[in-house]
Amino acid sequence: MSLEIARRIAEACKQRARELRSPVSIAIVDAGGHLVLFERMMAPYGWATANISIAKAVTAVMFNQPTDAVAQWGSAIPGFASSLAVMTQGRFIMAAGGWPIRLGGATIGGIGISGGNAPGRDDEIARAGLAALEALAPALLPQLQPHLQPSVAYPSSSPGLSHELTGAAHSADYALQEQPTNQQAVSGEELRGQNSEQVPQSEDMASRKHLAGGPS
Repeated sequence: MSLEIARRIAEACKQRARELRSPVSIAIVDAGGHLVLFERMMAPYGWATANISIAKAVTAVMFNQPTDAVAQWGSAIPGFASSLAVMTQGRFIMAAGGWPIRLGGATIGGIGISGGNAPGRDDEIARAGLAALEALAPALLPQLQPHLQPSVAYPSSSPGLSHELTGAAHSADYALQEQPTNQQAVSGEELRGQNSEQVPQSEDMASRKHLAGGPS
């Protein structure tokens, strides 16, 4: 993600925001989630939208999906949003307005828009920036194609994903809770029987050396 590409995308977003009379904060990050460009159209107001737009851009890159899609499946996983917000030091959010920036099948960055004054406004402004990049793609691809690697979205946004993750977590919790009880259920006679069948330590050590190919 070059600064020049980021500027082209931001200018298209600003143009659409002016047409909609909806001043917003615009954040563009590279493929590693590092901030490349930020602009707050409503300065000095709208200070909260600054951090929100950056979080949207980072979240879109993190999962290579629009943040609206992340919110749809992530909301069904208990503790998902709070955990990710802590681990990313607040740069994770489940709200529409963040999109991965793709070029030639590869994700080169992410864009986050915050402050739209109507439902769906943030997404609309972000898509204007993505459309501008799409128009530039034929001129950019010959130069960048050798450095681009195809990207895939992770995790899958299939409807059953949240149920699978939640079920796996519940199964793990159940196993941890049940393990001590099962161990306590073993009777003293069974323990004595197991001990009587164990190979003496000296013989056991000799067997291990033999299997390992060492001297017996």
